[in-house]
Amino acid sequence: MKIQERKRQRIGIARCVPDTNVTTVLCNSGVYSQGDPFVTSLNYVVAELESVTPTYKNYDYYNISPYPNAFAYDCTTCLAAAKTAMFSTCQSQIGARAVLHDCNIRYEQYPFTI
Repeated sequence: MKIQERKRQRIGIARCVPDTNVTTVLCNSGVYSQGDPFVTSLNYVVAELESVTPTYKNYDYYNISPYPNAFAYDCTTCLAAAKTAMFSTCQSQIGARAVLHDCNIRYEQYPFTI
């Protein structure tokens, strides 16, 4: 953690980098085939969740849940790492979940709660 101090205002500023170490990745056993419209919808929804989530402070946007005190850029970094871990582990799966220390992401083809 780096600490910067503004001498004139005597304000301490600390910035931490999100912990993007993967805790677990779970994959649904069902798969989709290449060219399936499911993948188009999945990519759209995950991209939208990834871009919208960091813009809402203290807001868990359905199945993406950043650490509640994270700054938007930390949330963006963490969710990108979670998405990469999820898609690299669960290729062509109809459901998956990646849990990192500071955020998580999940998709399924059925309703769920975290």
